[in-house]
Amino acid sequence: MKTKRKICAVVTARPSYSRIKTALEAIKDHPDLELQLVIAGSALLDRYGNAVNFIEREGFEIAEKVFMVLEGENPTSMAKTTGLGVMELASTFYKLQPDAVITIADRYETIATSIAASYQNIPLIHIQGGEVTGNIDEKVRHANTKLADIHLVSSEDSRERVIKMGEEPTQVFNTGCPSIDLARQIAEHPEMDFDPIKKYGGVGKVIDWQKGYIVVLQHPVTTEYHSARADISKTLEAVHELDIPTFWFWPNVDAGSDGTSSGIRSFRENQHPQNIHFFKNMEPTDFLRLIYNSNCLVGNSSVGIRECSYLGVPVVNIGSRQHRRLRGVNVLDVAYDKTAIKEGILERIQRKGNAGEEIYGDGYSGQKIAQILAEIPLSYHKTIVY
Repeated sequence: MKTKRKICAVVTARPSYSRIKTALEAIKDHPDLELQLVIAGSALLDRYGNAVNFIEREGFEIAEKVFMVLEGENPTSMAKTTGLGVMELASTFYKLQPDAVITIADRYETIATSIAASYQNIPLIHIQGGEVTGNIDEKVRHANTKLADIHLVSSEDSRERVIKMGEEPTQVFNTGCPSIDLARQIAEHPEMDFDPIKKYGGVGKVIDWQKGYIVVLQHPVTTEYHSARADISKTLEAVHELDIPTFWFWPNVDAGSDGTSSGIRSFRENQHPQNIHFFKNMEPTDFLRLIYNSNCLVGNSSVGIRECSYLGVPVVNIGSRQHRRLRGVNVLDVAYDKTAIKEGILERIQRKGNAGEEIYGDGYSGQKIAQILAEIPLSYHKTIVY
């Protein structure tokens, strides 16, 4: 009887789950693979939208939970969290004995996964390498690439960049991004089949969203974390003054997230905005359905660059967080300026209904990833191309 390959995927943050969900499903369902799912970092914290409950509701068995986040939301706490993650994940991999480990994208703590696996000679698979953004995420992403043995990238542009970094071309595959698989499913069945406030609660005014709304998701920029509160204040003021019904989501845990969060709380308590309702988290498909049916997405999340490009959702991308990342015609870039943000939102709303683009995949990434992992030779090595 053929032994199944044990593939350990480490999800360290709420958004990372949607980035990998369809690949996890395909790995779990593949006859030659065994999924070992590890949930770690902020994905375990209620403060940032604990992802465990809906992960388990969707049929996944969690092999291990790794608590590794230190309070502080500053560069020092990020570095210490990463160090703690290396220690805890090293023990986790020693216990699980996987045949390969998956690290996802570019969040700062993902490098802990890469180090813990590489130093134990476990083949490392990196998903979404080769992209450029210009901040600390880019450094982490490229470091993950150099530690990884197998590269599953989201675009041909990324594939070429990873190969130019010296990685063996036969180990670099353009699978597309698994998050686009979810976007394809939403595009096929786009009906808004739930009431966001009734299902998820949240805080703030109960808004009349059925006649049209926007969605805001803005994270701090780790290399600009000192200005996080000032940056979020400009967006809050712009959205408040436009008086458009708005669903607003909590930021990731990064350096500066405390400034972003305190800015939101202060504005909410002092200004009592009547047009904004706030959420911590949503299930990935509900979140995408909410965005797809919105008039515009505002902020600096990569969902505006990836999923929204496929769905054709208009996006106002604020600031430098997505600098240099490949984007579609749906995206309008603006600075942290109240007037520019207001004008950008009004301009993008007029573009609702534009066709999407397949920049980051065709919507079948998860199946491709599982098949590659079932067939590719797994050995810990680094073949450097000169």
